[in-house]
Amino acid sequence: MAMTGSEFKSYIASEVKKYEGVYVPLKASLLERAVKRSARTIDLHPNPDDEFSFPNIGPHDGIIAKYERRFRDTGKVKENPWDDSIMVQKIHPNGYMILNGHHRWAAALRADIKRVPISIINLTHETDIKKMLSESKHDKRVTLDLDEVVFCDPDKTAAEKPLVFPINKIYKERIRQGIPSLLHILSKNGYDIWVYTKDYYSYDYISAYFKKYSVKLDGIITGVARKTKEKTEIGKKITDLFNARYKETLHIENNNVLRTFSNKKEFEDIEIKENENGWAYAVINIIKEMYPDESK
Repeated sequence: MAMTGSEFKSYIASEVKKYEGVYVPLKASLLERAVKRSARTIDLHPNPDDEFSFPNIGPHDGIIAKYERRFRDTGKVKENPWDDSIMVQKIHPNGYMILNGHHRWAAALRADIKRVPISIINLTHETDIKKMLSESKHDKRVTLDLDEVVFCDPDKTAAEKPLVFPINKIYKERIRQGIPSLLHILSKNGYDIWVYTKDYYSYDYISAYFKKYSVKLDGIITGVARKTKEKTEIGKKITDLFNARYKETLHIENNNVLRTFSNKKEFEDIEIKENENGWAYAVINIIKEMYPDESK
């Protein structure tokens, strides 16, 4: 359906109105995520919680025009004029909600391209967090940022050895050296292990990756930076859930370990003093000092 600029804006408004407050995220099976690599352009829907769909912000016409020119030069998905697949999540009542790639999708619509490449992602939602909390074993947790702390550039930061071929072709991210040992010690000392990322990794991908290092994660939160009109409200609900379940949290960052306690103002901020033994060893020493009779 080739569209003019004004027609497209009307279409976006109608789609947002149709799905806002109505759609329900669904979990796509492993087989569906592996096999389903493209979808009809009209089966993708703009995300009501993304700035792209906000009337006072909306799409960037210049970006759409740039992609549209590229797509019109080829016109077929198999000729691959795409930088990346459009990231989506499966939804009820139908189709897929766009997570990342609104402008490319918009350009495909305006260029009358019938199918677009997609990558289906299972994000973490409030119901998933409740389920993970119900299965948790401890009253303490540790949190680590996958993007900033766990995953690293091996040219700049010491990393674990890559996984063996061909598994390393599936799991391409490199893990900071010592992270698996650190997580084992934290688990041994009674901490549930939670990781989070602003990127659109699937829960299943992160869980399976860490299992390759014999690490079981208790909680995985993906897409935490996605824009939402209800961000403050949702964030408060999730914080309340964590405070009700955990009496203590260790936030492990690049330069410090922040130890907080639920419903209390006091906290400990401990500097990570890295030496020749590495970053993880310094963090492990901090944990040992917290539990001198337990850590080994």
